Amino acid sequence: MPRILIVDDNDDNRDVLKRRLERRGFDIVTAGGGKEGIEHAQADSPDVILMDMNMPELDGWEATKQIREQGITVPVIALTAHAMAGDRERAIEAGCTEYHTKPVEMDKLLALIESLLSVS
Repeated sequence: MPRILIVDDNDDNRDVLKRRLERRGFDIVTAGGGKEGIEHAQADSPDVILMDMNMPELDGWEATKQIREQGITVPVIALTAHAMAGDRERAIEAGCTEYHTKPVEMDKLLALIESLLSVS
């Protein structure tokens, strides 16, 4: 079963995504911030990472850069509620594979995850 790492500083967002993805058969690991997300990306070998981009301390932009600098190549999907012009390009430059806006549209997110898993 594919493992997904959810990195989000909002407890409710993490919990909702975790429960919905577990019902779809995914193994879920969660992290409450960028530093913890980097640790889990190293230790837990996720197949996909869902990365909130706007977090305090270490945001998703920098966390993704650090994950990539460590040679971790799994797909990273940027998640953000602040969809501004240029954010998609900025996410790709930071090392994200794809970009999805919040609130999460679960059907679209699932299709995106499935498509990334099929090419990995």
